[in-house]
Amino acid sequence: MSTVDQTHALPVQAQKSTLRWAISDILTIARRGLLALVRIPTALVFSMIQPVMFVLLFRYVFGNVIQVPGGQYVNFLLPGILVQTTIFGGIGTAIGLAEDLQRGLIERFRALPMARIAVLAGRTVSDLARNIMVLILITLVGLAVGFRPHGGIGAYLQACLLMLVFAYCLSWGFAYIGLSAPNSETAQAMTFPLIFPLTFASSIFVPVDKLPGWLQFFATNQPVSQTAEAVRGLMLGTPHGQSTWITLAWSLGAILVLAPLSTARYRRVA
Repeated sequence: MSTVDQTHALPVQAQKSTLRWAISDILTIARRGLLALVRIPTALVFSMIQPVMFVLLFRYVFGNVIQVPGGQYVNFLLPGILVQTTIFGGIGTAIGLAEDLQRGLIERFRALPMARIAVLAGRTVSDLARNIMVLILITLVGLAVGFRPHGGIGAYLQACLLMLVFAYCLSWGFAYIGLSAPNSETAQAMTFPLIFPLTFASSIFVPVDKLPGWLQFFATNQPVSQTAEAVRGLMLGTPHGQSTWITLAWSLGAILVLAPLSTARYRRVA
């Protein structure tokens, strides 16, 4: 190879090396997040056992009194519970980053020869992996209590992918909360006033037309309801209008707004 060719090749090789380095750092931080899930019992309970309790509670306590189209509340409930669970998974992003910041770990990370994006991206990737495990668990529990998706395996996987994309984009907003909170307890407290209205004032647990009239417009058009309708339609093989595309639009908007905000916040606090 000539000297000129080598000169042009070096930047490309350097870019590839930098990319591999960044990916390796992201995966290392993600692995750390998953190990914490196993080693901290409270995190395991919140991530795995709580959604199972939601399924059993609504299936057997409220299932006989809530009327839904089609008559089978368990089929209406499970897609909504899955959406709720993946969104709640983002709380771990806020808590984890707040703890790292409080303990000074983020300052140590910045002193290490690692990619700057690794801390935020690694945390969100670990929460994405945790959501995948939770989806598998809740699906198995749902099948055990009578959930029967009729949309086919392909549509079911599409629904899961849609949920994961939506939850991942929202997790960048939780990252911003975690970096803004003085400690993990405050971070958790800051998430609930935001996440509870979106999940409970939605079509996750009941059809929107069962809600009070003054709440129906908000419940119909907010992103969690759109995601729940899209996921439910795909899993059950029922019409769901433009909910899939609306969910993707909300996801794109969230990542375009929240990722830069979280990155800017990380640069200020670390």
